[in-house]
Amino acid sequence: MRRYFVALVALLIAVNARAAEGVSLTSQSAHPGGTNGAAGTNGVADDPDRVEYETLMQHDQDALDEVDGWIRENNEAQSKGGGLTRGEMNQKIMKRFGLLRAEYEDFIKRHPNHADVRIAFASFLEEIGDDDAQIEQLEKARELNPKNPAVWNQLANFYGHNSPVTNAFADYTKAIELNSNEPVYYQNLATTVFLYRTDAREFYHINEQQVFDKAMGLYEQAMKLDPTNFVLACDVATSYYGIRPWRMDAALRAWTNALSAATDEIEREGVYIHLARLKIIAGNYHQAHAHLDAVTNETYANIKRIVSRNLDEKEHPSNTNAAPAKTTGPNASAGTNRIDAQ
Repeated sequence: MRRYFVALVALLIAVNARAAEGVSLTSQSAHPGGTNGAAGTNGVADDPDRVEYETLMQHDQDALDEVDGWIRENNEAQSKGGGLTRGEMNQKIMKRFGLLRAEYEDFIKRHPNHADVRIAFASFLEEIGDDDAQIEQLEKARELNPKNPAVWNQLANFYGHNSPVTNAFADYTKAIELNSNEPVYYQNLATTVFLYRTDAREFYHINEQQVFDKAMGLYEQAMKLDPTNFVLACDVATSYYGIRPWRMDAALRAWTNALSAATDEIEREGVYIHLARLKIIAGNYHQAHAHLDAVTNETYANIKRIVSRNLDEKEHPSNTNAAPAKTTGPNASAGTNRIDAQ
């Protein structure tokens, strides 16, 4: 369900013609019965209305696929000078999602005690920004089936975004208690602890370094459960950039794990960039060169140039610290500025 948000953000990026990087707190929603979470005890297999439920879930996927198609087509049209405006496309998307919302509401009206559909509906409501309706569905789902870990995970997602964040700590922990084999729950709790360090210190009565230890321990548990998940491995490895003092050995191990989990050359070369950055920080310039030499895909050309320039400055500090030559005449100031800007 979180791809609804991705679809809308992709549209905004295309319309504004600029790059953007989004970091999503509590990165997965653990869809009931889906690959990111555990089905509740009233899951599809035991539900007499399973056919209708499965049909609704398929309609949900169909709506997503349709919107994805619209965005791709509109991006192509805009590249040729046509296409819909940002407002027009958003209106079209929300109209389509309005039809899906009506389907959810009709199903719940006829099956008010179906906890799993309420969880799925809450995830949809999150992505269209209806917080009040979202929490209403989640609280009802928890009331109907308090032993479903997916609902606790979704509640934690809500509080992670809307506060109090301490509720998120408690609810992710409850989800883990109910299903200790779901890596998403550990990952979500790790991310929340890492991002909200002040709240975590007060909630768990620990210092900042212990907060880092706790977050990375949770990430480690997620990796044990899902060792080939490249996105998760990168999430873990990237976290080390935010820890001071540096935990260089652990950071290098994490990026090495990510390299092992990479599924294609694009992913591997992205990891090489990170390994090069860390080797520069550690002063291992020879290995940094080796990592950068392994990056050949044009996708990374700009970032490779930046990291390579940084490596050169570290290796040859005299080249960057030397004072600029004196320039005389009326254009002296402009000439110096041009040198500084290069």
